Amino acid sequence: MGKSLYSLILSDEVVRKIDALAHRSGTNRSNYINSILAEHASVTTPERRINDIFGLINDFFGDGDIVPFYTPNQSSMSLKSCLEYKYRPTMKYEVELYRSEVGKTVGQLDVLFRTTSSELLNKLVEFFRMWVNVERSVLPLEHEYELGEGKFSRSISSENVMNHSSGELAAAISGYVKLFDNSLKSYISGEKTPGEIGNNYSKYAKNTEILI
Repeated sequence: MGKSLYSLILSDEVVRKIDALAHRSGTNRSNYINSILAEHASVTTPERRINDIFGLINDFFGDGDIVPFYTPNQSSMSLKSCLEYKYRPTMKYEVELYRSEVGKTVGQLDVLFRTTSSELLNKLVEFFRMWVNVERSVLPLEHEYELGEGKFSRSISSENVMNHSSGELAAAISGYVKLFDNSLKSYISGEKTPGEIGNNYSKYAKNTEILI
């Protein structure tokens, strides 16, 4: 959805009110006016679509081990979860959605971690590498991956992505984060072997309508 420059004549009082409301919403004047007009004209903007998806993800994780942190009018949201490992280190999931889909890619998932334990770090690296191998053997689409210091990144991609509703994408992203988090915890705790995690992923892929 493209954007162009237009001239509007507005009263100073209206502009002051709009600026105040835009500031409270964490956006600027142009975006705020655009969202108001889009809603009035029943047009779903990329920003509105992202807000809708994040709002639904926030509701999905309202009660549970994964705690969402959602601020409207942002291109990303965070979710936090604790590992059952000695001092209960925190894992942070950062979901970023792009304003314009790039091919079949709609965003990126970053898994952020901080630890001084070499044992835990080795286990995390083992899990991430195993996870990539599992996904490459199961998913129909090729995803982009990156493993760096304190961060594992993965693209969020799907077939026919433009045809998916906000609710469908929110459910797909939420379900994936939940699967990832459960698999990570069961691996770190030793509850499940790599083979068992791979089998669980295959079952998930077969029973999930939208794979991201």
